[in-house]
Amino acid sequence: MDNQEFQENEIFKEAFREISDPENEDRLFETKYVNEEEAKDLLDKKDITGYLALKSGVLQVTVASNGINETVLKYVAEEISRSSDIVDNLAAEEIEKEIASGNYSVNYEEIYKNIWEKTQLQEVKLKNISGGNLSYTMIEFYTLIAMTCLYGGILGTVAINRNLANMSSNGKRVAVSPVGKGKMITASVLASYITQLVGIALLFVYTVFVLKVDYGDNLPLIILLALAGCFCGLSLGIAVGTLIKSNENLKTGIIISVTMLGCFLSGMMGITMKYVVDKNIPVINKLNPASMITDGLYSLYYYDTLDRYLLNLASLIIFAFIMIFISYIGLRRQKYDSV
Repeated sequence: MDNQEFQENEIFKEAFREISDPENEDRLFETKYVNEEEAKDLLDKKDITGYLALKSGVLQVTVASNGINETVLKYVAEEISRSSDIVDNLAAEEIEKEIASGNYSVNYEEIYKNIWEKTQLQEVKLKNISGGNLSYTMIEFYTLIAMTCLYGGILGTVAINRNLANMSSNGKRVAVSPVGKGKMITASVLASYITQLVGIALLFVYTVFVLKVDYGDNLPLIILLALAGCFCGLSLGIAVGTLIKSNENLKTGIIISVTMLGCFLSGMMGITMKYVVDKNIPVINKLNPASMITDGLYSLYYYDTLDRYLLNLASLIIFAFIMIFISYIGLRRQKYDSV
């Protein structure tokens, strides 16, 4: 910690004294007071996680890198700053009351001290928004839902192949039939989507009633995200079926490979993988539909708002429409000399 102003601020001193007391079982930090030059030197040598300085009443945190310890330091500093602001506001109100009552010999230090002690004695009530049923097993089920949704891409590929003249006999008949190719493909895709929904419904029935998986109060939102995931997986299969000029087995292999790679990066084979990717190459999981699904599911338990959930839901739908648009362009460009 740095500077004289910090050492003279009783609120900050008391707060950090409590969380750095060697006799405190909940001790978080080992602290000492140095000047700014010494603090910078210690940080450069990586002897400390970071240092704090109070400048014009604002607590500033300086760290050298990103990590768990640095995040904890920043979070604690922000919480103490917020507590300090609360104390300042309450103290200002109390001082105004004293002056309004005619007491002009106000003991400012005593008022600040009393309010700080009261805030520390207040019973803290925490709202658990993380869901008691969230566990490593649940995380595996989330990635299983993502994998099931994306495997619907195989149905999308089959639906397209059955309507391409260079891929099947049925496709040749579609090419020469009076019915528009667009209508035939749309009907096939809708049939594939319904089939996929039946599959995801069976997954939920099995996990809920046979495996007794507790999805909590968020089951409707989980189902909604799964519907969007199925649409996303189907559109991915349509794009592969349209753009890849090869046999059906190769296209199916591509869908399986892409799905398994996406699930791996989203944490299916190890939950730490998602953290590693998010920290080092975050753009990958932002474009990974499997990660969008699992991240949307996590957000229902980690956050008390639906902002992140809705962001992932919208991302899946946008991804799906982009795939469909690319497929549409690819289909329009396909020409055959003979069928």
